[in-house]
Amino acid sequence: MTKPAEAEVVSLSEEEKALARLLQEDLPDVGAPFAAIADTLRAHGVDVDETWVLDRTRTWTDAGVIRRFGAAIKHHKTGFTSNAMGVWDCPDEVELERVGAIMAGFSEVSHCYQRPRRVTWPHDLYTMIHGRSRQECEVVAERIRVATGLPAPWLLYSVREFKKASMRYFSD
Repeated sequence: MTKPAEAEVVSLSEEEKALARLLQEDLPDVGAPFAAIADTLRAHGVDVDETWVLDRTRTWTDAGVIRRFGAAIKHHKTGFTSNAMGVWDCPDEVELERVGAIMAGFSEVSHCYQRPRRVTWPHDLYTMIHGRSRQECEVVAERIRVATGLPAPWLLYSVREFKKASMRYFSD
């Protein structure tokens, strides 16, 4: 796992920034989406072809600049209406990397983070658990607890969503 402070900084040309902007959006729903991206770039004055788009995208994926391509599903529309932030206290003697990998391996967990403890907040691991009910989230949290051997977490349930958006880089 690469920690943010260990990440290698990559400088991007203006053409690469234009490609990055397009790759943050939904891929075109056509047979050759990367050719369509090249067409869009050319329409905006960037002289590239599909091969350049594919090569650059593969290079970024191989280097970890792009972590993944994935579908974004509106979980509420599929019945996953309960979200609980599992707030865990991982004792110092427990190997955090091992425990974090176990937590991240649960399909019901979409996010798993380590954050620093504070005097008034001793928790250092966080998991976002998704379920069809609070009870389902509680069952998942218990399965995580058993798998990791950690004390039970606090479960903080989502009540209202104010913003949900992916980060946008190189926006105008």
